[in-house]
Amino acid sequence: MPEETRSTLIVDDEDDIRTVLRATLTAMGYQTTAVGTGEAAIDFILRQQPPSVVLLDLNLPGMGGLETLRRLLEANPRQKVVMISCTSDADKIVAAVKMGATDYLIKPFSNAQLEEALDKCLSEELSVVAPESRSTLGPLPFLVCSEAMQKIRENCTRVAPADVPVLIVGESGSGKEVIARYLHHASNRAGQKFVKVNCAALPSDLLESELFGYERGAFTGANGSKPGKFELAHKGTLFLDEIAEMQVFLQAKLLHVLQDGRYFRLGATSPTHVDVRVVAATNVNVSQAIADGRFRQDLYYRLNVFSIALPPLRDRREEIPTFVDYFLNKYSPAGQSLKISPAMLARMLEYSWPGNLRELENFIRRLVILGDESMMLGELGESENKPAALAAAASPVHTAAAGLRDQKREAERKAIQAALEQTQWRRKEAAKMLNISYKALLYKMRDLQMDTA
Repeated sequence: MPEETRSTLIVDDEDDIRTVLRATLTAMGYQTTAVGTGEAAIDFILRQQPPSVVLLDLNLPGMGGLETLRRLLEANPRQKVVMISCTSDADKIVAAVKMGATDYLIKPFSNAQLEEALDKCLSEELSVVAPESRSTLGPLPFLVCSEAMQKIRENCTRVAPADVPVLIVGESGSGKEVIARYLHHASNRAGQKFVKVNCAALPSDLLESELFGYERGAFTGANGSKPGKFELAHKGTLFLDEIAEMQVFLQAKLLHVLQDGRYFRLGATSPTHVDVRVVAATNVNVSQAIADGRFRQDLYYRLNVFSIALPPLRDRREEIPTFVDYFLNKYSPAGQSLKISPAMLARMLEYSWPGNLRELENFIRRLVILGDESMMLGELGESENKPAALAAAASPVHTAAAGLRDQKREAERKAIQAALEQTQWRRKEAAKMLNISYKALLYKMRDLQMDTA
């Protein structure tokens, strides 16, 4: 769907959570509505045009999150729903995803995690790509400004039509999904679906049902049959991100699918046949994972028909100015063309970008929102190659020189710590003392990495 028609419905009973999420999603370009109860969410869905994505709190008063999810999907079986929760209640999360939720997030979650979950929902909506849109290769275009990346793109162009498995190895945020989407768009399957599965994001039993689907009655709560990602990607491309995080028993099942082109849904008595090209990616040392017994060697050989080693951004710094311009154009308000100063660009070229392109994108987004280069320069600090910068970062002066955001977080931490100590760590009483809700306190404690056990 066109970006301007993307919309979200937030369902959370906490005012402050709704406010933060609504501001964040609006900044991301979504038309956003927020309600406080499951009943209000159902009423909205029945009366208004269904949103692109629903962000649904798992723990709602009155009509609970799971019941609200059931009613939402009953009203609109194609509705995309991301469950959000303060606690990692595995049983409820598994039940929600098996019921039909597209993804889930544990509070507090970062903007990058939120955006990834939304992209997952929207990528399923946009699974069939029109020829005129094939230049838009997912979250980033395949911009090439270095000799190393030029060689990689040439190799991808050659291998894309060959219809063989591809293994992409590289650090987190370096652009592995961009490569996978380029392979899809440049292949003979370009008009079919591109389906992404993050193997690290789901428990093993849930990942199995997500990949292979299930029949009605296969397990408690399976009130109907559900196709797996392999079926959804039939005739197209299945991108298995972070494949080295997959449990070994699932790796064995995946190997059989790659060999035979068929598998059994959970609870099924007859096989399902699929025609899928698999592109896999990982950020781990595959040789070490094989030696440790965490990754099957036979699966590696099956996937590694063609491999791509993606260099980190620090090894292709000449591309940074091009990506800076791209992200500035992407996030600048309509009709405005923002630029950065030579001093800022020079600092960005010195910085090592451990989070690679993902970190660079989020940095530019914050810069556009804040519009203050001096504040953003403090985030980057000095290059790791300068020992003086490391010494300064370790000194007490560093805290005093931190940005306003860090000072605010430290003040919140001290206030929460004091309230907890005064109430002998009775968190509900501490929340009352701080004049915030209990759920908001848990959210802030998790965000500040305080003990919530």
